[in-house]
Amino acid sequence: MEYLLAHDLGTSGDKATLFSADGRMIASQTEHYPTAYSNGSWAEQNPEDWWRAVIATTRKMLEHVDPAQIAAVSFSGQMMGCVCVDAQGEAVRPAVIWADMRAVAQQETIARRISARDFYHLTGHRLSPSYGGQKLMWIRENEPEAYRKTAKMLNAKDYVIHKLTGAFATEYTDASSTCLLELDRLQWSDTLLEVMGIERQKLPELRGSAETAGGVTPQAAALTGLLAGTPVVCGGGDGVCAAIGTGCVEEGVAHSSMGTSSWISITSRKAIYDDEQRTFNWAHIVPGYVLPTGTMQCGGGAYGWYVENFCRHEAQQAQARGLSVYDVLEELLAKSPVGSRGLLFLPYLLGERSPRWNADARGAFVGITMEHGTGDFLRAVQEGVAMNLKVVLDIFRNSGQQIQEMTVVGGGVNSASWQRILADVYDVKILLPTWVDEAASMGAAVTAGVGVGLFDDFSACRRFLEVRRTVEPRPETVEKYARLSAVFEETYRALTPVFSQLKDFQNGK
Repeated sequence: MEYLLAHDLGTSGDKATLFSADGRMIASQTEHYPTAYSNGSWAEQNPEDWWRAVIATTRKMLEHVDPAQIAAVSFSGQMMGCVCVDAQGEAVRPAVIWADMRAVAQQETIARRISARDFYHLTGHRLSPSYGGQKLMWIRENEPEAYRKTAKMLNAKDYVIHKLTGAFATEYTDASSTCLLELDRLQWSDTLLEVMGIERQKLPELRGSAETAGGVTPQAAALTGLLAGTPVVCGGGDGVCAAIGTGCVEEGVAHSSMGTSSWISITSRKAIYDDEQRTFNWAHIVPGYVLPTGTMQCGGGAYGWYVENFCRHEAQQAQARGLSVYDVLEELLAKSPVGSRGLLFLPYLLGERSPRWNADARGAFVGITMEHGTGDFLRAVQEGVAMNLKVVLDIFRNSGQQIQEMTVVGGGVNSASWQRILADVYDVKILLPTWVDEAASMGAAVTAGVGVGLFDDFSACRRFLEVRRTVEPRPETVEKYARLSAVFEETYRALTPVFSQLKDFQNGK
């Protein structure tokens, strides 16, 4: 038997997962690392922490198999970062990660040099401080010595791949997160390089996601326990790897992730350019496709926030009964009807990305009465997240996509109530896989298998993906949620002028 080793380099740690070639998960291990937050909107990590985590988790996985049985190593990684390395591949400063929003002035500079529409249609993304190119601009303008020393700008997985192989390479999904790639041509853009004032030689070589970056070097082999020469396949950004892991490898196949942030993606032959730029487009791992996506800031995270802050009594009850708090909450959720007795929740606890793109947006419960209990508040949170994501789904449907079913992953789908709400709000059949937290790792493993010829194509994802349950939408409830979604939209628009006024009070002014 041959095995595939996948690393998922996330924000909180590296999860290494070992898969057999027939799709079985053999073992998984996570090694955590810190994030340094500062100045209100800065978020940085030490790239060496990623490398140390990969060494540790790799060694743990090799306790289960002989290194000679590893057919390939590949990666899923956090996107939209900026890792500046010198000619030897050493970081010249901490990595600016996806959550960092410092590059506001650089976004404004870009806006003066290119129209928002042209930028959106070149890159697939709207103007934002989130992306790698804007972050490199900030380093050039604020840390010129670090910029001068920068030989290449990489993303997280690209940095580790260099450590393993010595190659300076990235692939199309991570390249599209720099906003320096022309999405339709899959090439570094002369126009965007000129707009941002970045030298082409600072960008790594472009490769396909399933291409081999190189073999493990003797030095890396000594550190990790892998055999020298083991193929290292480029892999992809975490959100796009998750699409592979949920079977989104053909036209019109969609998936949703209900993690801390939550999103809907759909595989498409052509990018979906929304007139209001509410959604965006990644390059896909599967050649010939793109991955239109809408990501909200706080989906599953909103539910976790409510439980942590307002369900301490229920947590005590659960402990006394020997249950998980979430089991007790499911009992309360079951007593609340569709529509939470007229209680609405706007899930904007961290501002909002897609579909609102409003940093001033705030969370709100609207319609509270004396009749409402904990179950109604819990259900309103779940419904609010679902209706916010439905805005994204409707954009894709209005572009002509026919979506009849959706695979859903992430911790949020462990709630039976939320499973039902998603099916009825989306009006699709919900597919629930056995492993709800492994989609990105599975995607990286499938990509590795395609890259080294173990699999003929990406349809091999089906041997990894086991659907344990399906939830069908109920027509009468679909109609109720359609009416409630219109009220949800009207509520957001009515409160939009209030959000910016509240911001001053939040900052103590």
